[in-house]
Amino acid sequence: MNSIERVTMTLNHQEADRVPVYPLINSIARNYLGINYAEWTKDPHKCAQSIIKATEECDVDVICTLVDLSIEAADWGMEMEYPEDKAAGPLGDGMIKSTEEYEKIGVIDPYKGERMSKYIQLTKELVEAKGDEKPIVAFVFGPLGILSMLRSLSGMLLDTFSAKDQIHKALENITETLMTFIDALMDTGCHAIMFDTLYASKTIMSPKMWCELEGPYIKRLSDHVHQRGCMVMIHNCGEGIYFKEQIEYMKPEAISTLYVPADCKTMEEMKEKYGQQTTIIGMVNPGNLMIYSEEDLRAECHKEIDALAKDGGFILATGCEFPANMTDEYAKIMVEEAKTYGKY
Repeated sequence: MNSIERVTMTLNHQEADRVPVYPLINSIARNYLGINYAEWTKDPHKCAQSIIKATEECDVDVICTLVDLSIEAADWGMEMEYPEDKAAGPLGDGMIKSTEEYEKIGVIDPYKGERMSKYIQLTKELVEAKGDEKPIVAFVFGPLGILSMLRSLSGMLLDTFSAKDQIHKALENITETLMTFIDALMDTGCHAIMFDTLYASKTIMSPKMWCELEGPYIKRLSDHVHQRGCMVMIHNCGEGIYFKEQIEYMKPEAISTLYVPADCKTMEEMKEKYGQQTTIIGMVNPGNLMIYSEEDLRAECHKEIDALAKDGGFILATGCEFPANMTDEYAKIMVEEAKTYGKY
């Protein structure tokens, strides 16, 4: 059984030959070409080749196109920095300095943006190289996350009291841009769009606030993905993620999570409550990989497989990005455990 077949059965809540596995190893992929982070970020061909080599070397079941969270915001003119040893990110604290400047956030063309156009190229190359054997999941930052990067989180939250109309106009323009962006990504033949809904967890805002601010826009995007016959996935590594609300708005085929949802106390409860509504991707804590022994990691994999694998609907993964400065040793251990302990 190849990865496409294995993951398809899992997403259909059937038991395949074994649990699929995907440590989110994108950032360490650069090591396979011996390039630094900045070069990996800026050169879509080298980025694709490194991810392909990492996929083959670690034998993971999924390819996710995550590079960093700044891709979309950068093309609205946000000043960027590209360090050699860590992910690219905004330089400074948002480009929108006042409520009057929300007008800077118009509808833009992803094909003309330097970063989004390269990201489309990256996705296309990965699909052409591996799309027949591995699911290709295109990673997209959600509208509210993009807006918070352009304005700053604190500024945006304060503006909800005095400039809600401006916020919604900006979110509308971001959503229109993302519509074109996800169309371009789906045109490459990718199998799923994974939206990062960063603020749909109790660590940031209430479910009511998230539903009001991002709900209508992420629903429109998700509906469009489904209308085109592509899958919707969610990534959210916040503590107390809102499964219930996001499932209502997005109908996701899978949710990548680090923690159990806000209305559950255990993995077993999460599986019982949501295991037939969506597929759970996770939940190995990448921060713990820095301190785990090999035995600790194997025990954690066993614990998660025991709690979540029955009847399919579970992909063993890190709950967020694999630590960028680690080797691939622990990623390979996770794959080994999926292949051995994760057999049905």
